[in-house]
Amino acid sequence: MFESPQPAAAPRIWEVGALCRAIADALEARFNPVAVRGEITGFSRASSGHCYFSIKDANGQLRCAMFRRAAGLLDFSPRDGELVEVRGRLGVYEARGDLQFIVESMQRAGQGALFEQFLRLKAQLEGEGLFDPRRKRTLPVQPRGIGLITSLGAAALHDVVTALRRRVPHIPVVLIPAQVQGAAAPQSMVTALRQMYALAEGEAPADGGTTPVVDVILLVRGGGSMEDLWAFNDEQLARTIVQSPVPLVSGVGHETDFTIADFCADLRAPTPTAAAELVAQPREVWLGALDVLADRLESAVQRQIDLRHQRLDQAAQRLGRPSGLAAREQLRLARCAQRLRHGMLLNLERLALKNKALEADFAQKTARRIAQQSDRLERARLRLELLNPHLVLQRGYALLTDSHGHAVTSVGQARLGDALRATLADGVLDVTVDHPRLL
Repeated sequence: MFESPQPAAAPRIWEVGALCRAIADALEARFNPVAVRGEITGFSRASSGHCYFSIKDANGQLRCAMFRRAAGLLDFSPRDGELVEVRGRLGVYEARGDLQFIVESMQRAGQGALFEQFLRLKAQLEGEGLFDPRRKRTLPVQPRGIGLITSLGAAALHDVVTALRRRVPHIPVVLIPAQVQGAAAPQSMVTALRQMYALAEGEAPADGGTTPVVDVILLVRGGGSMEDLWAFNDEQLARTIVQSPVPLVSGVGHETDFTIADFCADLRAPTPTAAAELVAQPREVWLGALDVLADRLESAVQRQIDLRHQRLDQAAQRLGRPSGLAAREQLRLARCAQRLRHGMLLNLERLALKNKALEADFAQKTARRIAQQSDRLERARLRLELLNPHLVLQRGYALLTDSHGHAVTSVGQARLGDALRATLADGVLDVTVDHPRLL
């Protein structure tokens, strides 16, 4: 007789959490502690101080977490592409059921393959002079147009456009899209750059339209792992960048990310937004500069006006008051009269000593001399009369004096309520200062 087969035993039904813990226990018993060698990828440091990354080689990849205590003991800054040896515990992150390696220590094990390739190309291009600082050009202060090369689906496009619209909405932006990640990205960016170079050199676009003049070019992409940014380490792209006819700014990744494109560009920005800000001085800065120039111009004009007023005051002081000039002329006339009288006395004394025969001739000469002097005296009197202050007063002017009889020639000599006297052609007026005011 054949015995009928016994039914198979039903498998144990596990709770999910219990199964995860059981697997973790099995891993703990079978492997831990464990050391792994691999290449870092996707490294990030959280605000808590914990570090998250993966270790990979050609055949596999393992998620890793390094908590703040262990990360604080590192003597170097891990970067994507570095080959490292890590020691720790293999376990299961039960909240997601993921296999996870908790790293307790890390040390360099040499450079990763990508990083070694990066260093070789960097050394080659640097030896050829592509990174020479003397080749770098300064950015235009006020570009007429800004060229932008990035992916249409990249967050960097939104960041750059937002920054440019906020700071320089009046400057046109020319966008030529390109792939910025993947195997086809280097050639795509090379093609886009060459198209932008043609526009920067003034060539008309293929569609026959009008395009603004491009004075500076932005080549941007957001952050990512070393593999994500690898397209910017392409040799052909590097050589194309240094051929730019206008200054070129690279804004690739985050502040700690460096690519071959950054070294070839005229200027490297830490982020795409920073790249936009480097070529876009805010409109408020220029308006402020115009205000400063306007203030300087106004001050210069006012100084010239003040200088002309000062020269006018000096000319008026040199001209002086008519009464002062008349006094000087009267003094000169008195001196002339005194000299005339003295000369006449001398002539009379000489006449008394001369021969009577000469009296008639002497009298004639004396009369002629007297007539000449009288005529001279009359001319002097007429000049003096022309300088008479009363003639000036008859033309509508007034001589203003204070209570001491001193002439008042400036508003600064009078104060509110002072009693002054105004001498007119036919009399005097007593006046009181009501509101002194400069012209």
